[in-house]
Amino acid sequence: MSDQNLATLFPFKRNFLDRNGQKYHYVNEGSGEPVIMVHGNPSWSFYYRNLVKTLSATHQCIVPDHIGCGLSDKPGDEDYDYTLANRIDDLDALLENLNIDKNITLVVHDWGGMIGMGYAARHPDRIKKLVILNTAAFHLPENKSLPLPLAVGRNTMLGTILVRGFNAFSSIASIIGVKRKAMTKEIRQAYVAPFNSWKNRISTLRFIQDIPLKPHDRNYQLVSDIENSLPQFTKVPMMICWGLKDFVFDKHFLAIWQEKFPQAQVHAFDDCGHYILEDASDEVVPLITNFINQEHVKVSND
Repeated sequence: MSDQNLATLFPFKRNFLDRNGQKYHYVNEGSGEPVIMVHGNPSWSFYYRNLVKTLSATHQCIVPDHIGCGLSDKPGDEDYDYTLANRIDDLDALLENLNIDKNITLVVHDWGGMIGMGYAARHPDRIKKLVILNTAAFHLPENKSLPLPLAVGRNTMLGTILVRGFNAFSSIASIIGVKRKAMTKEIRQAYVAPFNSWKNRISTLRFIQDIPLKPHDRNYQLVSDIENSLPQFTKVPMMICWGLKDFVFDKHFLAIWQEKFPQAQVHAFDDCGHYILEDASDEVVPLITNFINQEHVKVSND
């Protein structure tokens, strides 16, 4: 995909923060109270483009690309430790650099749920609202096994070859991640464009390999800590928009969100998949916009 075509689809200024010698890209559009949008894997800030175009009229929209993703640098393992703790540190550093420390609305998707709620666990007083999109901030549900494509990518050399050699994860996700309507060729190309070589697909694989399943796995305790922090947000206004045909974050994950946050506004879409902002953009973007623009009273947890 040419830079010109990408600029047409993604017409935002490119901003960069230096993170220990690595360029950490982020979108920073509009002014007003901050809306922080955190993407997952194998995605990048492009996923939130339509939401930014709408919300930037009234809010400051911040959308980082995790190191190794999107327009950020894609270092090797010797220059960056691809782990959840560092993802949270990066987000924390970015918001500190931008002096954003109050009235934050977090919008999270996929791995962004763990990263965003990891930040929220550190700074619960800064969070004003939460928007949850096909994601998790807790361990794999007991009644669900790790999907086979993730298990292969996480645990086998074949997975490494498929993900880094053939871009299997990013390419396939752009096809099966939507159910209601297929992405256009241009949109699919934009999703996979940053992951265009073995070197540049390192984060895609490391995200999969970083999924903690057992207590001895790195980050297992961190995920436990994030999950244990969730009760302090039960009085924070929350909206959940969910594609029920997600190939990973399915009804089992949604059920846990609803169990933990019975007060949340829930909009579930029977005919949509993982990329809910692609499948149901015309419905979900207005839902999120209205939710963020509404006045909500945050009830004290005391």
